[in-house]
Amino acid sequence: MSDYFTFLRDAYFFKDLSDEELRRIEGFCKEDRFGPGEVIFRENSPAERFFIVLDGMVEVWKDYSAPHPDLLAVHGQGHLFGEMALIDDLPRSATVVAKTETRVLYLFRQEFERILHENASISMSILRSLSAMVRKSNESFVEDLRRQNRELETAYLELKSAQQELLQAERFSNLGKFSSMILHDIRNPISIVKSYGEMLQMFADDTEKVRGYATNVIRESERLNRIASEFLDYSRGEIRLDMQIASVDQVIEQVIECVGESLASRHIEVVVNNSIHEPVLLDQERIVRVLVNLVDNARKAMRRGGTLTITVERLESLAKISVADTGEGMTEGTRERMFEPFYSSSEDGGTGLGMVIVKNVVEAHRGTLQVESEEGRGTTVTITLPLRS
Repeated sequence: MSDYFTFLRDAYFFKDLSDEELRRIEGFCKEDRFGPGEVIFRENSPAERFFIVLDGMVEVWKDYSAPHPDLLAVHGQGHLFGEMALIDDLPRSATVVAKTETRVLYLFRQEFERILHENASISMSILRSLSAMVRKSNESFVEDLRRQNRELETAYLELKSAQQELLQAERFSNLGKFSSMILHDIRNPISIVKSYGEMLQMFADDTEKVRGYATNVIRESERLNRIASEFLDYSRGEIRLDMQIASVDQVIEQVIECVGESLASRHIEVVVNNSIHEPVLLDQERIVRVLVNLVDNARKAMRRGGTLTITVERLESLAKISVADTGEGMTEGTRERMFEPFYSSSEDGGTGLGMVIVKNVVEAHRGTLQVESEEGRGTTVTITLPLRS
């Protein structure tokens, strides 16, 4: 028996054939040699032969001539390559290059097809071999896919954790960077509370004055609480809603109580149009804070007075809330930066978190936020919230 015969016997294509059938195939086989780096056939070229490695090694490449080719496989002694293109009658799907000094056996397409036509047992043997090869390839592919999915899942969890740590670090970095602004906003209401406390001591016997000073102390304390809540929400990086049954009328009433005096001091007329009077489900404290921030922004924009209009209406399953002012409007630069943490364009100061908190609270309620503004003609902020009545 020749060496060719032995190699054919070990090839998975021919493992079920008799010696007589193998010798018939052996008679058609020819030998060729390739040096290291020599191309045996190229991707997309016509398929004329298939090969068996007698000795040496070959590499299978995808996009071999591209800047970043992919190495698909390395075949050594006894391995077949190039057979699939003969069977499916398509151009080569990859480029094969000799990695070392390599000897191969090859069989031409016409001779291969003649053998298949003349001998049904050879055709069946090759069919079984192809089936086994595809099964093995599928199993290998599925296992590799599972491994990649596990690696991707691990990488995703690590990336998510790192991202959370980075965001948290960025928030605390921003808090430190703008600490002077924060302290300024906190010191103002603290000073006012202290002053009213001293006046309470001075006029302890004057019931009317005591009642007025106590009201102011409560108002400034609520202002301090709002500032603290905004920083707490920002440092957490998420809004944890406390959903409860609420009244839109009561929400608006709370907002006016918080900012009514400051609006009156600037001679700002307040117009309220509310058409939703049935109970709804929302985080009342945070929605009040959202509207207080919007109304306070409107107050800062109306330095010489004006009109503030709060409109609440139903749009099918949504509540549409608009806060419109007749103030100075926003520049293009302010509109682009209005949702940046700690950014404030107002000379009256502020934490710079107002619109960030507004956006986060609205999105936590699965609502939407829209801002329309024109310099010299005012600003309208519209939010929509799902109605859960």
